[in-house]
Amino acid sequence: MYREKKISVVIPCFNEEVGVALVIDSLPPSVDEVVVVDNNSTDRTSEVAREKGARVVFEKRKGYGAAYKAGLPAVTGDITITMDGDGTYAVEQIEECIDYLLDNGLDFVNASRFPLKDPRAMNFTNKVGNGVLTFATLVLFMRGIKDSQSGMWIYRSEIYPMLQLKSDGMPLSEEIKINAIRHPEIKFDEYNVNYHPRVGEVKLNKWKDGFENLMYLVKLRFTSLKK
Repeated sequence: MYREKKISVVIPCFNEEVGVALVIDSLPPSVDEVVVVDNNSTDRTSEVAREKGARVVFEKRKGYGAAYKAGLPAVTGDITITMDGDGTYAVEQIEECIDYLLDNGLDFVNASRFPLKDPRAMNFTNKVGNGVLTFATLVLFMRGIKDSQSGMWIYRSEIYPMLQLKSDGMPLSEEIKINAIRHPEIKFDEYNVNYHPRVGEVKLNKWKDGFENLMYLVKLRFTSLKK
């Protein structure tokens, strides 16, 4: 518990047996529940996660979005926090981010990696790709977001049904933020966090995923949220 709130962390994983162990071990004691989504891993991701005390949800459909759509509804906490299983996101700032959410009466906080506190944590092409997609978000939705591709989000679990997530792939990361921003009942903001070099193998297909994300932004622009 933290500030009388039950805290749940969701971690989607595909072959992250080393990274997920590091992430779980680094979580603060205030985290009550860890949900690891095994997205058809061929290594010991599930076994390691269970050994570390996590609840494992299996999702056979491959994809970042598919994994999250299996894991996010499974939480039982008052506040949901997400992060990748590769050690890149700011585990050490979880409570700080929750404070920002609660102290400002917010419903959703995007943990922004930019400006990078450690420029070495992200390579040049990833910086350029993130910049292009974040700029496209501004142009299409007339709302400035510092980090449209961040995979660390902090939100009140009760708003999950309002987010109406559809993507099974990488675009879910931008979709969840845009839907939060566009929903009239959700209060959204960002908070700058640390970003660390990843542990394990890089699985992102930069050009393919980047183009898919860009096209999905255009699709979202002309898609209305159901009330």
